[in-house]
Amino acid sequence: MKFTEQLPYSQLIPLLSHWFDSPLGQELLQQEQAFAEEVLPTLFGYHLLQVGWDHRQCLFPASPVSRKVMLIPQMQLGADARTLIAHPTELPVVSNEIDVVILHHALDYADNPHQVLREAARVLRPGGHVLSFSFNPASYWGLWRFFKRRMPPLWGGHFISQGRLHDWLGLLEMTELKTESACHHLPIESERWRRRLGLFECCSRRLPLTSGAVMMVLARKDVVGMTPLKAEWKQKRLLGMPVPEPKPTARG
Repeated sequence: MKFTEQLPYSQLIPLLSHWFDSPLGQELLQQEQAFAEEVLPTLFGYHLLQVGWDHRQCLFPASPVSRKVMLIPQMQLGADARTLIAHPTELPVVSNEIDVVILHHALDYADNPHQVLREAARVLRPGGHVLSFSFNPASYWGLWRFFKRRMPPLWGGHFISQGRLHDWLGLLEMTELKTESACHHLPIESERWRRRLGLFECCSRRLPLTSGAVMMVLARKDVVGMTPLKAEWKQKRLLGMPVPEPKPTARG
């Protein structure tokens, strides 16, 4: 499966950070933070890992998990000691160790998004959860990118559909628990024009499908386990009970 070639990290990360600092990017980030604050308090454990592009876009303050770590592909000014520097396709974490993994647009701009999701499934413990944020192709933003796809970085992302993401999760033995979308308006910077074109937002909200610009998916790692056999010395032995002999009948 071929994906759109992305810019090198040295060029991609500053452009993404600059866009998320814009009013439209901040509005999108607020919607994502609201969904994270709704979901993360219900997910417990000891270790949380957020895989993203900018250490400032932190989505896990509402999580009750004690140990939280941010992973970004390139060193940035202001990153604290809890920040890991590594590629999202090669997580420096042992398998079956993390309770919650947050993928903040990590699938949109990776060279191999399926490998990113595979790595997230690998480090998750059985019963752990992954929370994915990605741009939705079935939205106004998804249609808009066909006119601006030559303008990276935002419009040059993969924009993975919900159906494809659902298939990937199934192949990795993960169950999709909840899917929501946000930002149903047109990708226009001017708020005045967005109010004038509010009819488009109303139509998008009434659609039964996930038609918002950002798609937020919560999934759980369900691994079919084996029934452990008890050791022979732990098994209780049946006591030998004396069985009475049958009495001879008159015919006998």
